[in-house]
Amino acid sequence: MSTFDLFHVSDDERARAAAHARMAAAQAAHIPDIPADTPLRPVQRVAVIGAGTMGGGIAMNFLNVGLPVTIVETKQEALDRGIATIRKNYENSAKKGRFSMEEVEKRMGLLKGSLEMEALADSDLVIEAVFENMDVKKQVFSKLDAIVKQGAILATNTSALNIDEIATAVKRPEAVIGLHFFSPANVMRLLEVVRADKTSKPVIATSMQLAKKIGKIAALVGVCPGFVGNRILAQRQREAQKLILEGAMPWDVDRVLYDFGLPMGPFAMSDLAGLDIGWSKEKSQGATIRDVLCEMDRRGQKTGAGFYDYDENRNAKPSPVVEKIILDFAQKKGINRRKISDDEILERCIYPMINEGAKILEEGKAIRASDIDIVWINGYGFPVYRGGPMFYGDTVGADKVLAKMKEFQATMGDDFKPAALLEKIVAEGKKFSDF
Repeated sequence: MSTFDLFHVSDDERARAAAHARMAAAQAAHIPDIPADTPLRPVQRVAVIGAGTMGGGIAMNFLNVGLPVTIVETKQEALDRGIATIRKNYENSAKKGRFSMEEVEKRMGLLKGSLEMEALADSDLVIEAVFENMDVKKQVFSKLDAIVKQGAILATNTSALNIDEIATAVKRPEAVIGLHFFSPANVMRLLEVVRADKTSKPVIATSMQLAKKIGKIAALVGVCPGFVGNRILAQRQREAQKLILEGAMPWDVDRVLYDFGLPMGPFAMSDLAGLDIGWSKEKSQGATIRDVLCEMDRRGQKTGAGFYDYDENRNAKPSPVVEKIILDFAQKKGINRRKISDDEILERCIYPMINEGAKILEEGKAIRASDIDIVWINGYGFPVYRGGPMFYGDTVGADKVLAKMKEFQATMGDDFKPAALLEKIVAEGKKFSDF
């Protein structure tokens, strides 16, 4: 395929992709094994554990629709800071004319803070948004099980941890579900509703209905590392990191994905989020380029330097320092760098995402291919005019995706091993949209 074929989108393709996105959003609300008359759990009081960026953003979703929220923290300072941030966010919205200061006070009046888990006893829905550590989360759920009334929904905001294991900490695993909000939680429209093995149908139905009430587009997904969105993202991130060692630069990879239609590339995204998320100074041994950058205190936009250099207005420019780090790193690894085309960058970043989507469908971790598209359009900025990764796979042609994956597998290894479903789709002349 030529670069034109990969990057160009005709008016007809745009229209078909947009229509697909609308239909996919409507379909995502339909869960085949949950009847329309499934009884819903009443949710009149919500609780959030953790008043950090995620917890505060999650709380705002419910305050916005008039549901009272109790937010719990372990320290008064953290609680005060979290509540102050929520107020500041609302006041900023009022200054922009989105609603009145009276509305700010009305929403803040629905919010209560506490340092005691016992304050959650009467909650109908509790959402845990604490540190991403399995032991910590299981401790929280064990405490909740002893405190929160029967009939309540016990939700975790984990982005990757095994919810089936979290559910072993309670005596009512049928009440446990994942509600994976995306940051900033009060802005991003996607909600991954994660169904664990023992989650009851009323809990799922209630969660999907609540998502709609708070203005989210929800997709029901299954338990697996990273669920749907982050599991697919991991494929792109892996290839992006390999590409910069093999011959591309971060700004090359970012430019290609931006030109494809994503809001930003993986390296610009990492700089925005902070390179030190999950990084430990004490444990770091310079094993990756990210480690080296963090050790140099190049931790992203917040320090004025990461993969890019930033000016006082956070405008990015390619960094000669980073270029030298990459060249030195590749040399130490014995990698002979080569010129890498834009086509290869795009195919290596996007086709493994499509392939992983096929694996997710094989395993039943997403109900439909279009649900995967909904996750990526609403949670990761995949361009609507390309319809999501699975729709894009149909646009390119599953046969072309398979051929390229086999070509990459032969030269670069089993990271590119085609999914059995991808092989099946091509053999039977079907499309991803048939699944």
